[in-house]
Amino acid sequence: MYKLLLLIAFYLPFQLALNPVNGVDLASIRVLILALFCIWLAQGLKNKKITIGNNLQTWLINSFLFLNLFSIIAAKNTDWSARKLLFLFSIFPVYFVASYLISTQKRMMQIIRTLVFSGAIVAGIGIVQFAAQFIVGFQQAYVFWAKHVIVPFLGQSFGEEVLKNPSWLVNIAGKTYLRATSLFPDPHMFSFYLGLLAPLALGLALSSKKQKILPFLFFTIILAADLLTFSRGGYVGLFAGLVFAGTFFWKKIRSRYRGIMMAAGVLILAVMLIPSPVSQRFLSSFNLKEGSNQGRLAMWAKASDVTIGHPLIGVGIGNYPLEVVPTASYRDPIYAHNTYLDIAAETGILNALIWIGILAVATAGFWKKAQENILFFFLTMSLVIFSAHSVVETALYSPVVLTLLLILISLNKNIKNEKTS
Repeated sequence: MYKLLLLIAFYLPFQLALNPVNGVDLASIRVLILALFCIWLAQGLKNKKITIGNNLQTWLINSFLFLNLFSIIAAKNTDWSARKLLFLFSIFPVYFVASYLISTQKRMMQIIRTLVFSGAIVAGIGIVQFAAQFIVGFQQAYVFWAKHVIVPFLGQSFGEEVLKNPSWLVNIAGKTYLRATSLFPDPHMFSFYLGLLAPLALGLALSSKKQKILPFLFFTIILAADLLTFSRGGYVGLFAGLVFAGTFFWKKIRSRYRGIMMAAGVLILAVMLIPSPVSQRFLSSFNLKEGSNQGRLAMWAKASDVTIGHPLIGVGIGNYPLEVVPTASYRDPIYAHNTYLDIAAETGILNALIWIGILAVATAGFWKKAQENILFFFLTMSLVIFSAHSVVETALYSPVVLTLLLILISLNKNIKNEKTS
């Protein structure tokens, strides 16, 4: 069973799409997670013992799922609600199984190494995708990726919808670039994923006694791909992670690690601030007169109005688009561009606070464990980056990002310091 969890960790960014019925694409990772959960449940029933953590974090997760389910009573379109609920209830089981299976530090290290390794591979694919436009031109690279690469990983229907609303291209100082998306539907979800993994790759490099070069290489590849997404939300997340590390971690980080941490921080800041397409994109995040920023502010205002009008249970999970455009279709990319507002508008203010509580409890738990194992410093950074990025984007319904987040959060517990697996 633990080997299946390792397989899921590796397969996560490469997962292929299934097409059970015409017009419906299903992320295969959801099927694997449910299979893992059923095996875990069957084994627990056989042994007459099912272990579920009795802690604040698990109670908050259960409450979050319950309030999402309860919000369906406010939904105008219950079919849309049902689809979103099926998604959540096919992904969240990974938290309960991972919490049970990742019981030792050896297993924790194996899971993190596997996640970082597969992440570096998919990041490398993104870098190749970005570089291709300088060899064959961005139009040819775009067409090739759209026709021959993404469909197996997104599915035919979802792939077509992604291409109708492309965010793959970005115009910076009058020049158009193809952004790194790799096997993801858009650069924003790719950036969410890479932002969670980059600190862990650096943490592996610092914590390893023997092999440091390879984890540093993985960190460099993941960071480079993240920068090439040109996701301003991703940049804001990275910047928040750096500020947090510099403010709160510096005194706690052992002196032998400080030079490496400072070098990594200076490198990231230099890339963000020295004149270049990346720095121009980052600095434009703070320009409130910029068109997309004004659009995002308008979206936040609309979502806030919807939340104020439906503060208790929202408008029903999956139904926010109908509040904005009553004739919207299920695939229309209409959302608040803010995870916390999206949750509040659809399922109520209390549920948004519960989601914030989940992230806060996990972050605080990792912070307390940071003296035991330096990797917990970097797990904390991962959640800070994710939380900051969530202010301007929503990754809650990305099967890859949500699965990764839940696996990482499941590490917030007492893990035995033993060699056995």
